[in-house]
Amino acid sequence: MRDAGGRAAVAARQQGTVVPVWSRAARAALLACLCATGLAHAQIKIGQTAGFSGPAAAGVQEITDGARLYFDAINAQGGIKGQSIELISLDDKYEPQLSAANAERLIEQGVVALFLSRGTAQSQALLPLLSKYQVALVAPSSGAMVLHQPFIPQVFNVRATFQREAARAVQHLATIGVKRVTVVQVNDAFGNDAGVGAIKGLEAQGMKASAILRFDRDKPELAPLMEQVAKAGVEAVLFIGPSYAVVQGVNALRATGSKAHIATLSNNASTDFVKALGENAHGVIVTQVFPYERSSNNPLVREALGMAKARGRNELSPAQIEGFAAAKLLVEGLKRCVKDINRAGLLKALEGVQRLDLGGVELHYGPKDRSGLDFVDISIIGPDGKFWR
Repeated sequence: MRDAGGRAAVAARQQGTVVPVWSRAARAALLACLCATGLAHAQIKIGQTAGFSGPAAAGVQEITDGARLYFDAINAQGGIKGQSIELISLDDKYEPQLSAANAERLIEQGVVALFLSRGTAQSQALLPLLSKYQVALVAPSSGAMVLHQPFIPQVFNVRATFQREAARAVQHLATIGVKRVTVVQVNDAFGNDAGVGAIKGLEAQGMKASAILRFDRDKPELAPLMEQVAKAGVEAVLFIGPSYAVVQGVNALRATGSKAHIATLSNNASTDFVKALGENAHGVIVTQVFPYERSSNNPLVREALGMAKARGRNELSPAQIEGFAAAKLLVEGLKRCVKDINRAGLLKALEGVQRLDLGGVELHYGPKDRSGLDFVDISIIGPDGKFWR
């Protein structure tokens, strides 16, 4: 039902008269009144461009869910300095060109930081914008070395590097007695980067790769390569690539009858990856860059699980823990803003972070180092489809 003012406005329009429009000052006064009474409040806009559709969609959704879990909890407590956090997420379909276009659009909308980009090429596409607009990129979900070296003042990494992960995977294989390892890597910046870590890891163990095989990101066609691997009788295969390609490779290898150990990196630490592997998931080794998602002894995980259970969820995935940790860093930066929360203030606040305990894991930054965590662990997919450690 319309109120009297609404009926009067309708009558005026029907009679052809002009209804007065509120002045800008009047609208501002009303907004101030609403803010004062708690009926409205300013928002801190955070921008995210990531592949919510496309090959990385499952992992992107999980990592974003973890971040939103923490943001929602902070907002329920009153936000930051009375302002709520609004995460604006745009889908870049895992395409670098669209990543850059989305980021520029978000910056134009007034976001104070970019957050949780996904993918090496996709995150790299944002770098020119960081300097141009003096905006921070917080916790890109990529362990690419290009985000670490050379030093980029606006990038604040959280997770360990892909090179560190690949070396840790090789170290694990060596400890269980494996001598012959084949590296199967996607032929792009991500694959080449992580591949360097694999080679370094092998050298550290006094080993060399039996073979280094590369495949196309868009058209993997891994079955012929897996026939080659099986005939060579290798003891283990380290897959470096996006989940859809690794799933194809693992299934093709198992179809040959090969019982070789299989390892891959944390970009594939999602529940969707496990489901896609089906019966071939059991025994696959997956590196992890955050504490065990079911370990209530770890303060970070205990905090995340507590917030999840309050919302009716009993468990979290490794990707959700990553998103949760990323959100904790960003919120810490927002809290440290001395005056207004804006791009310059957030950059300065994050630059002041030297050590930050995220909950049982300590993040480190230096004057020319934004590596964040160096934590890498090993998990194995169990018969229940869970990551075991």
